[in-house]
Amino acid sequence: MARRIDVTGAGGVRLAAWEFTDPPKAGGGPGEGAPGPGVLLLHGLMGRAAHWADTARWLSARHRPVGLDQRGHGRSEKPVDGPYDRGAYVDDAIAAIEQLGLAPVALIGHSMGALTAWQLAARRPDLVSALVICDMRAAALGAASQREWAEWFRTWPVPFATLADVRKWFGADDPVLERPRPARGEFFAEVMAERADGWRPVFSRRQMLTARETWVRDAHWEELAQVRCPALVVRGLDGELGRAEAQEMVRVLPQGAYAELPDAGHLLPWEHPGEWRRVIEPFLRSAVPPHGGGGDRGESGPWPGREPEP
Repeated sequence: MARRIDVTGAGGVRLAAWEFTDPPKAGGGPGEGAPGPGVLLLHGLMGRAAHWADTARWLSARHRPVGLDQRGHGRSEKPVDGPYDRGAYVDDAIAAIEQLGLAPVALIGHSMGALTAWQLAARRPDLVSALVICDMRAAALGAASQREWAEWFRTWPVPFATLADVRKWFGADDPVLERPRPARGEFFAEVMAERADGWRPVFSRRQMLTARETWVRDAHWEELAQVRCPALVVRGLDGELGRAEAQEMVRVLPQGAYAELPDAGHLLPWEHPGEWRRVIEPFLRSAVPPHGGGGDRGESGPWPGREPEP
């Protein structure tokens, strides 16, 4: 059961963080009930912290996982005029880490959340012990990509009459899909709320486009090169991050490693949760010791993930 903790983000924006482990037991012996090393889970555009519940469940055996509803998402504040720029998202995540006492923290980010994570790690290496980048590109996507997203948003048949309609449209009927992806339908069902006229997204599509506008026109290689901690780049074979670009990201990262999930798309942690765990768990075990500091790497360097094939 997740426990909500309110966080004050940049500019006083109210953010909802979700603690996925029980608080430490009072009166325990040394180390008894003490929380493990912190993990901050950052969802992607249109996501929410609740999407990480399954990941947090197995992380909690060794870590203190916390999910953050980023501004404009989930239960966090959605200021009409933003800001929704990169600096605001990074500052919000820093505020969560500091106010919740998570440092040194392992950052796990999906899509936009991964970009926030590596920008934070580049800017504040003192706060970060390890980094997982899940299916996020470092290259500029360009203005055409933003126009395609605007057009895609206009195709949504909102309001949806039922959650079953949400699952069916996003999992099978959406014209951008090449084949049915039931996990995608479940993903979007999690970000819908019932209104008087039917089911609508809990976020503003206009605000999502505004947030996306702040990164799609720029490349982010320089910030990758500034990440000093062990970093794992994970992609699905059918995801948005291509193998060649992932290979270059691993090369640019000072302590980069690579993992690939076959038959997975952009939402790979939810399409193949078992494979996702088998990739992430050993990386964190190597990179993050039980209670902070450097990983169990000795002099051998970063986690020896499989290098992408040329």
